[in-house]
Amino acid sequence: MYKHFISLQWKSFFRSASLGKSIALKILMAFLAIYFAVAFLVMGVALYPGLKKVFPDQDPVVLVNRLVLLWLAAELVIRFFMQTLPVISIKPLLINNVPKKKVVHFVLLKSFVSFFNLLDLLIIIPFAVFAAKEGDYGALNMAAWAFAMICLVYATNYANFLIKKKFADNLKAFLPFIIVAVVLIVLEYLDIFRITAFTGKMLNALIIQPYLAIIPLLIVVGLYVWNFNVLNSRFYLDASLKTKTKEAETTDLSWTRRFGEIAPFLQLDLKLIWRNKRPKTTIWLSLVLLGYGLIFYPQETYQGMPAFFVFVGIFMTGIFMINFGQFIPSWDSGYYSMMMSQNIPLRKYLASKAGLITFSVVVLFLLSIPYVYFGWNILALNVACALYNIGVNIPVLLFAGSFNKKKIDLEKSPFMNYQGTGATQWLVSLPLMLLPLLIWYGVYKLIGFDAATIVLGVLGIIGIALRGYFMNIIAGYYRKNKYSMIAGFKQEGE
Repeated sequence: MYKHFISLQWKSFFRSASLGKSIALKILMAFLAIYFAVAFLVMGVALYPGLKKVFPDQDPVVLVNRLVLLWLAAELVIRFFMQTLPVISIKPLLINNVPKKKVVHFVLLKSFVSFFNLLDLLIIIPFAVFAAKEGDYGALNMAAWAFAMICLVYATNYANFLIKKKFADNLKAFLPFIIVAVVLIVLEYLDIFRITAFTGKMLNALIIQPYLAIIPLLIVVGLYVWNFNVLNSRFYLDASLKTKTKEAETTDLSWTRRFGEIAPFLQLDLKLIWRNKRPKTTIWLSLVLLGYGLIFYPQETYQGMPAFFVFVGIFMTGIFMINFGQFIPSWDSGYYSMMMSQNIPLRKYLASKAGLITFSVVVLFLLSIPYVYFGWNILALNVACALYNIGVNIPVLLFAGSFNKKKIDLEKSPFMNYQGTGATQWLVSLPLMLLPLLIWYGVYKLIGFDAATIVLGVLGIIGIALRGYFMNIIAGYYRKNKYSMIAGFKQEGE
C-alpha cells in the first residue's frame, strides 16, 4: 500500500500543469541541499576536534550534552517557520477501499525522510564516531548516545508536526507551553535552576548506562501516537470544510479621512493587512527583525567595517517596505480587475501605497532610536537610511510592482512560501540593498563617515522632493501594463 502511495505522488508531480516550474525549483533546491549537506557534514567532522582545541580542559561530549536542549529548542523554532509538512490528497482515497490508518501512517512516516532530519544525522554520527575513537567512551556507549540523539531529533520533528496541526488554529491552547518555556529561560538566566545542566547530566548518565536510550525512543513513539490520533480524527472531507463562527469585529478607520483622496485606498490596505494571515505576518516579522542590529552593533569585528551598518540601517527601517512593497499590487490581485474597471486614478492608488510604506519606515526608525546606545553615528546613519528608503527605495519598489503579474493567497503563511515570487522580486533586491551600500562606501573611502552619511540622507531628501514627478512616471508604467497584469492575476498563483 505504501508503495502505491509513493507511486501516486510521483505521478501527481510529473502530471502537474506546473511541471516545468516544479522541476526548476527542485533543481535549485537540490543544489542548496547539497551545499548545506556538505556544510553540516564538515561541521560534524570538525566538531569534536574543534571543541577539544578550543576547550582543552573540558570533555567535548559533556560540553555538547549541556547544549543539546538549546540546540533542539532552536531547531524547533526553525522547523516551525521553515519546514514544510508532508501532505496527501485524501479526496480520491475516501471513495476507495483504502484504510484511513494506513494513509495517516504514510504521512507521518514520510516526514522521517525530511531534509532537516538528514542534516542532524550528518552532525550526530561523525561526532559520535570521533568521540568513540578519540575519547574515553566505548563504541557501544556512543552508539547508544547517537541513537538517543537521533530519537530526540525525530521527537522535535513530530513536536513541530503537532504544533502546526493541533495548535496553529488555537494558539491559546499552546500558551501554557510558551509560559513554561519563558519561566525556564528566566530561571536559567538568573542561575536559579539550570535546565541545560540538568539535561546535560541526563545525557551523561545515558552514555554510562546505554539502556537509558529507550527513554528518547519512548518520547518519539508517544509523539507519533499523539500525531496519529490528531490526524486520524481529522480524516474527513467535512473537517476541512468547517467554518469558524465568531462575532464580527469592526475597526474604526475614520481617522484615515484626514488623508483626503487616498483615504479609501488606505482603509482597504489596513483592512487587508489586519484581516489576512500573510500581510499581517509582515508586521510581526518587521518588529522581530528590529533586533537585527544587535548582531552587528555590539561586535568589535564590525567596527572596522561600517558599511555593514548601512545594510543594517536600510534593512531595519525598511523591512516592512521590502516585505510588503515587493508584492504591490499582487496584494490586491483578488479584486484588481474590478478596481481597474472603475474610474480610479492610478496616481492616487500608488500614492496610498507610498504613504502606508512611508509611515512604516518612520515607525521602524523611531523604534530603532535606542540603538543610539552604541553611538550617535549609528543614529545618524539610521536617519540617513530611513530618508533613503523613503525617497529612493519606495519609488523603486513601486516601479518594480508594475511588472508583477502573479496572484498570491493572502491566507497562506509567508515562510518558505514562494507564491507570487518571480524574477522581479529577486532583481529588485539589488538596487534596494546594494546600491545605497555602494554609494555610502564610495563616499566614505573618498571623504569620510560623516560625508557619506550626509550624501545618503540628501539623496533621500531629493527623492522625497521629486516624489510627484516619479509617481507620474510610475503610474504610466502601470497603465501600460494594466491588461497584462489583470490577465496574470486571473491565473492561479503558484
